[in-house]
Amino acid sequence: MDETTIAQYITGTFAGVETTTAFGYTFFFYRAERRLPFATIASTDNEYERISNLDRPGVFRLNIGVSKQTFQSLFGAHKVDVNAYDFTALDTLMPHPDYAAQSWLCVLSPSDATWSQVQEMLAEAYDIAVRRQARRNQTE
Repeated sequence: MDETTIAQYITGTFAGVETTTAFGYTFFFYRAERRLPFATIASTDNEYERISNLDRPGVFRLNIGVSKQTFQSLFGAHKVDVNAYDFTALDTLMPHPDYAAQSWLCVLSPSDATWSQVQEMLAEAYDIAVRRQARRNQTE
């Protein structure tokens, strides 16, 4: 599993996905709203973040914004102590090092074995983005 394959999966599976890149990240948005991505891929370390040591060959981090319920089912209902995680570990679902409080999780270079679980989380994140956009459309 590599970042290109994952990016192609996201854009090919979910309707209306748009992307942009900046600072070594690819951001995945539902349609053109571009306010909040539902997933990102970080492919390199940058001046703002080096916690995952992404400059290793073939290593990238997939970040996914899931529901609070899903996040808590994985990491507990208490406030997550991100200091308890090794954010350089490959193929391990972890809370996002910076956005755990917003129910974001991450995985470095997911394997085929982890991929089915990641696919479910991407689908959930996409559905959240679609619903968020529908709510915005109703209030505008």
